[in-house]
Amino acid sequence: MANENEAPGPGHNSKKATAGGISADRLKSFVERIEKLEEEKAAIAGDIKDVYSEAKGVGYDTKTIRKVVALRKMDSADRAEAQALLDTYCHALGILD
Repeated sequence: MANENEAPGPGHNSKKATAGGISADRLKSFVERIEKLEEEKAAIAGDIKDVYSEAKGVGYDTKTIRKVVALRKMDSADRAEAQALLDTYCHALGILD
């Protein structure tokens, strides 16, 4: 067991630690990874926007495509439940025949 007065051994990060024992290097690594992923996410969002623009350019309705994409993410039971709820609300408002 190390004595309190002894200098830290190799690999000890006491020089880079802040209050609470947080490693500045490790924290910086997490932040940089998150920043990189945020950049990638923004690039992907731009690519998706381009695909919607392309679809719109050839005559597709992008609002409907967005709904189709959302529906495809759901399982069949969730889709059926969402449709039944929509029908119920529309019927209550007198929108459906």
